[in-house]
Amino acid sequence: MSTPFKYLQGYPANLQQQVMQMVAENRLGDYLAARYPQRHQVQSDKALYGYVLELKQEFLRSAPAIDKVLYDNRLDLTHRALGLHTAVSRVQGGKLKAKKEIRVASLFREAAPEFLNMIVVHELAHLKESEHNKAFYKLCQHMLPDYHQLEFDLRLYLTWRELP
Repeated sequence: MSTPFKYLQGYPANLQQQVMQMVAENRLGDYLAARYPQRHQVQSDKALYGYVLELKQEFLRSAPAIDKVLYDNRLDLTHRALGLHTAVSRVQGGKLKAKKEIRVASLFREAAPEFLNMIVVHELAHLKESEHNKAFYKLCQHMLPDYHQLEFDLRLYLTWRELP
């Protein structure tokens, strides 16, 4: 059985309890709306590509080039994928070339700019650190100092989206 609190499983019980209370009192949506009232303007794949390259240029100049960035309708929460970084290998002129791609779940077209930023930072960090380890999260925090709070609030947002 799937619980709407599946996105919060790694968090302490007291925090999960607070969220349960907010849900019971029908306050979670209001909390999120007050904290994240805006919607971003990055709507096309071309705009997303520019947005990602700008962040990469600012923080990860020496990281490998990104060949493709797009919103992906096939990424969904059932696969626990909000974003995806891949290296697609293709034969080009007798040589094998790895093309770096970043895909962002389409649900982020309608999300707060802070959530899009958090997902993009997460995927960019994977250019340098493939595992979710200390170095990975340190890099995320370097690019986005309130990364951990945004990740938690994003999990609240996903929880809220799945409420009946």
